[in-house]
Amino acid sequence: MPTPAEDGFFMPAEWHPHSRCWMAWPVREAVWGEGFDDARDAYVEVAKAIARFEQVTMITPSEQLAEVSVELGAGIGCLPLAISDSWTRDTAPTFLVNDRGAVAGIDWTFNAWGGLYPDHQDDAALAENLLTYLKLPRYQAPLVTEGGALHSDGAGTLLAVEATLVNDNRNPGRSRDEIETLLKAYTGARTVIWLPEGLVGDETDGHVDNIACFAAPGRVVALAPGDEGDENHARLSRNLEILRAATDAEGRRLEVAELPLPKPRRKADGSPLTLSYVNFYLPNGGVVLPAFDDPADDKALEILEDCFPDRELVQIPALPILQGGGGIHCITQQQPESTDEA
Repeated sequence: MPTPAEDGFFMPAEWHPHSRCWMAWPVREAVWGEGFDDARDAYVEVAKAIARFEQVTMITPSEQLAEVSVELGAGIGCLPLAISDSWTRDTAPTFLVNDRGAVAGIDWTFNAWGGLYPDHQDDAALAENLLTYLKLPRYQAPLVTEGGALHSDGAGTLLAVEATLVNDNRNPGRSRDEIETLLKAYTGARTVIWLPEGLVGDETDGHVDNIACFAAPGRVVALAPGDEGDENHARLSRNLEILRAATDAEGRRLEVAELPLPKPRRKADGSPLTLSYVNFYLPNGGVVLPAFDDPADDKALEILEDCFPDRELVQIPALPILQGGGGIHCITQQQPESTDEA
């Protein structure tokens, strides 16, 4: 079977025009504990913020459809599909486009972030089920990963974290070179920029969408190291060194804008919250970014206003979402607009 690259498909940048944003209703109560209701309220707030810019559809268990529709209010749709959890960046398809404007999707092999949750069968089937519903071509990838592990500039360059993909809990026995070959075949990338590690305590083993992303071809936004005493200082310093030395698929040196590191916060069990201003979503004409009730909130907003001068920025309190292990980018997945006339 041909790969997406052989068929002319590639992973577009997140600023490519969207037809809609996909989200999934929080259902795994154990992830949130006492914060379950607060998490659901935060999902509603994010959905409403994005709906100002583009269509939003919330994937919802059929038995909760009426309840969730009322919570979301007018203007936000619901699609009844079985789900195990609520992180569509990782469980929905990674969408692709081609030069004719057609849309397809990658169905990565999903094993719940290296086997964190045994009951993930519905999420493992979500990409296929959603692509079937959308009647879009599906490429089943022979690689265990998640959408939040990859970021594309839409022009041939991917960002990825080695600790996430080159890991025996996902792809045992496969070398980085083998994994890179598969990433290129399924995303259409020509260059992969590998960062060594993500944030300390990240349950995903360090997804890239917490530490770095493209803001434009040749321009990256990355999390700054912060104080030397911070547990992430060495990791984030090394990431910046690599990004500044890297060249993209077009041979350009990357311009790097640094976002501040929020002050450390911890869950009730003492594990760190993986707070990051990099974990934002780009709806059509907007930026929906997190706020953490932190002194750096305003600085992050200012930096992203400079990175996206033609977009309207909306900052959403995100701490209730972070209690579940991810951020705004993690709970969203954009579907590119189709312009295919064929």
